[in-house]
Amino acid sequence: MISPILANIYLHYVLDLWFEKVVRKQCKGQAHIVRYADDSVCCFQYKDDAKAFYLALIQRLKKFNLEIAEDKTKIIPFGRFAESNCKRNGEGKPQTFDFLGFTHYCSKSQTGKFRVKLKSSSKGMRAKLKECKEWLKANRTTDIHEIKRRLDRSLVGYYNYYCVTDNIKHVNNFKDKVRSLFFKWMNRRSQKKSFNWEKFALFLKRFPFPVPRTKVSIFQLKSEITYIL
Repeated sequence: MISPILANIYLHYVLDLWFEKVVRKQCKGQAHIVRYADDSVCCFQYKDDAKAFYLALIQRLKKFNLEIAEDKTKIIPFGRFAESNCKRNGEGKPQTFDFLGFTHYCSKSQTGKFRVKLKSSSKGMRAKLKECKEWLKANRTTDIHEIKRRLDRSLVGYYNYYCVTDNIKHVNNFKDKVRSLFFKWMNRRSQKKSFNWEKFALFLKRFPFPVPRTKVSIFQLKSEITYIL
C-alpha cells in the first residue's frame, strides 16, 4: 500500500510542480496537465510547445532515473480545430487517446459546439470480457442463480465507473456481450443444452440484468472543465 503513495509524492515533485513552475511559464500558449498515478495527459495550445515539452520531459525524467513509456507516449493534434485541420490536410478524423480506461475523442455538443467525449476503451473492454469468459467457463456448473448474481454485481461495478455522459451506448454494448457469454456458457454445462434463445429470454425477463444509467454527468463538472465543454 505504501509504494503507490510514495510514487505519487515522488511524481508530484518530479512532474507536477516542475510543470507548474517551469514548463507552463516557458510556453507561448495555454498548457495543462492531468495526472493520475503514473499516467498523465498534457495539453498545449501550440504544437511547438508540445514538442519542446516532450524533449524536456525525457531529460527531466532521466535526472531521476525514470523514463517515458515510448509505446504509450505520443503527440497528437486534438481540440476544437483538430477536425477542420485534419480535413484540410486530407487526414480523416482526428486521433483519439486513452486515459484511465476511457477513449477521449473530438466531437460536438447538441448545439454544434466542440466538446471532448468519452467512451469505454476497446482494449479495456476486451480485457473485461476475457476475464468474464474465463470465470464463466470455470464456474459453469455452479448454480445458475448464483452465477447470475455474480454477473449482476460485476455489471453494477462496471456501471459505477463507466456510466458517464456520452458512454451509455458503449456500456449497453458491454452488457449485451456479457449476456451472450452467459448464454453460451450456460449451454455448456452438460452435453444437452440448458437453453434455447426463447427460454433464455424468459429467464432474463424474470431475472433481468441491471440497466445502465448515467452515474456521473460531465455537465455537473462544468466549472472545472469549461475548456472541453
